[in-house]
Amino acid sequence: MNSIVTTCPKVSLSNGLQIPILGLGTSHDGGYSHDAMLYALRECGVRHIDTAKRYGCEEQLSIAVQESGVPRQDLWLTTKLWPGEYGYTASKKACRDSCSRLGVEYLDLYLMHWPDAMVPGRSNREVRVETWRALEELYNEGVCRAIGVSNFLVSHLKELKEDCSVVPHVNQVEYHPFQQPEELVEYCRQEGIVFEGYCPLAKGQALSHPTILQLAHKYARTPSQICIRWSVQNGVVTIPKSTKNERILENCQVFGFSLSVEDVDRVRRLHSDMKLIHLSWPLWKGLSS
Repeated sequence: MNSIVTTCPKVSLSNGLQIPILGLGTSHDGGYSHDAMLYALRECGVRHIDTAKRYGCEEQLSIAVQESGVPRQDLWLTTKLWPGEYGYTASKKACRDSCSRLGVEYLDLYLMHWPDAMVPGRSNREVRVETWRALEELYNEGVCRAIGVSNFLVSHLKELKEDCSVVPHVNQVEYHPFQQPEELVEYCRQEGIVFEGYCPLAKGQALSHPTILQLAHKYARTPSQICIRWSVQNGVVTIPKSTKNERILENCQVFGFSLSVEDVDRVRRLHSDMKLIHLSWPLWKGLSS
């Protein structure tokens, strides 16, 4: 068994829980494979899984987790609340519905998927506050062991801090060599919010960059391993996605080497503020699945 269970570091949340620094992401539009998920859990020792209501695979994931034989207490399961279900009552129902689809009594982490609320006639801030208070209650009830947000900027986080009592435990944001929101990362760390990064390979675009290729040759590793190692070495909880067994195994094998300080800086200099996700966000507005 090529397990990362004993080698994968964990990051402490402000409430004392520890989240594995490396996870496996899922997504919509073919971003889920039952066989690959079983392989990740059984053969690679992956114990951190990230999904969302929007991705439409919570029920499938439940089946894979059951078939894997991995005890629930050994898993870190994250799912997300879609903006179409923001609001106090709707949020509470959506969370419990996700638990039901996932076949669990509690979630390790529940995230507000986007800062935009999509509620006509009401301000985004007002709806975010109402929704977050529902998440706070779910957290206090033990339905969610931790609560957080996704795609929130510093301005959104500052407003939430002013309006609510529980500071988000996590903020999950796009993070890769070409998109390094350092101001946001620094703010999160100052406030005790764990920064979590998705798209660590820049949807594959980072894998052919000359600097990444040079480092892959230097360390006798693959380009994807260089990108993921760089991310986790920066202390970012990292969730690459794949539906291929060989890629999942490759992405897990990033704890047997380290990049030098100089090489970490080389990758840092690749930042160009290239965002891959927000461009498609307007197309999703109005969707509830």
